[in-house]
Amino acid sequence: MSKIGIAGNCGKEDRSDCQITLELTDSGGIQIELTSKVKTLYGKSIEAECRKVLDFFGIGNALVKINDNGALPFTLAARLEAAIKQVTKTTKEFLPPLLRQNNYSTARDCWRRTRLYLPGNSPKLMINAGLHKADGIILDLEDSVSPSKKEEARLLVRNTLRQVDFYGAERMVRINQIPHGLGDLKFVIPHNVNLILIPKCESADQVQQVDNEIKRIADKHKLANPVWLMPIIESALGVLKAYEITSASPQVVALAIGLEDYTADLGTQRTAEGRETFYARQSLLNAARAAGVQAIDSVFSDVADMEGLHKAVQESKALGFDGMGCIHPRQIKVIQDNFAPDATAINKARKIVKAFEEAEEKGQGVVALGSKMIDPPIVKRALRTIKLAESLGLINANWREENV
Repeated sequence: MSKIGIAGNCGKEDRSDCQITLELTDSGGIQIELTSKVKTLYGKSIEAECRKVLDFFGIGNALVKINDNGALPFTLAARLEAAIKQVTKTTKEFLPPLLRQNNYSTARDCWRRTRLYLPGNSPKLMINAGLHKADGIILDLEDSVSPSKKEEARLLVRNTLRQVDFYGAERMVRINQIPHGLGDLKFVIPHNVNLILIPKCESADQVQQVDNEIKRIADKHKLANPVWLMPIIESALGVLKAYEITSASPQVVALAIGLEDYTADLGTQRTAEGRETFYARQSLLNAARAAGVQAIDSVFSDVADMEGLHKAVQESKALGFDGMGCIHPRQIKVIQDNFAPDATAINKARKIVKAFEEAEEKGQGVVALGSKMIDPPIVKRALRTIKLAESLGLINANWREENV
């Protein structure tokens, strides 16, 4: 193996990151050369963290050059570990503590109106991501990470899951395309990830491979919290096999579509009108509903066009989708506001729930609202609408006492 390892980023735009060059030496102990704007204030603590990681991996002689741009300890540790693993053979992991507030699970049917994509090798975008209040935060190991940085990103995402406060957002990771993505799982499953996105999914077998590997890792580490799955349909073949994919595992809770790759697979371009993607979106919606899971629409790629985003969300909601992807925090509020139930939907839901509860009190086996029968799935959707409206402050918790 090489005696020199390099990991991390040190460009002008790489805030909260660092680049580390590690050269193993035959003698001389640990020598650290630190370049940092905060060296006067934090130089000693940076060097102490570095020595702690090196000691953990049993490295006693090395020259370490650190070009720091405000990296937090968990980033520094991930970068140094990546450099170490380029020059030594080791299966050890230097794990920072898992924040107590990140040790939560999410429900099968929790809100997934918005999911914010974050490049898995860019710490500056991860540190405060939870403050944007997206329903889910996606740490991406796939398209946003260059092939040469995949190994580094795995370690950074692992440390981010342990050290960054997600403020209750669903903790998601998009792994790489199968089969390479199976190797990503050991870096994220033990660290309380809530949901795994499976990109470019084209078969039930791919879902089952991911599910089986997660179960193997969960059993090994005696993990209790569930890990949900969200396959992403991004090809013509994936669209044709959407229901097969969605029903491949009970851990699948949502089915998403990626229209940029889908249109490329068709040999066309995505347009604002969306005629070229209508069949795919309808197919995905039908597959999701038939399997009883959420349907999640693609991202809106023009982050500057807020009016266009508003129209896209309205169309998505009208088609029946439960949420959309976000590639910029400014998109979150627009999507969440437009996926919120309007007054008509709220009033209808209130009437349904009241009719159901009154029928139950009277011991009636049949529930009707006017001339229409109400079955359990309709009641469940109505209760979900009420719950969302309450969480958004659109109705009071004592709404049952009000006239409808």
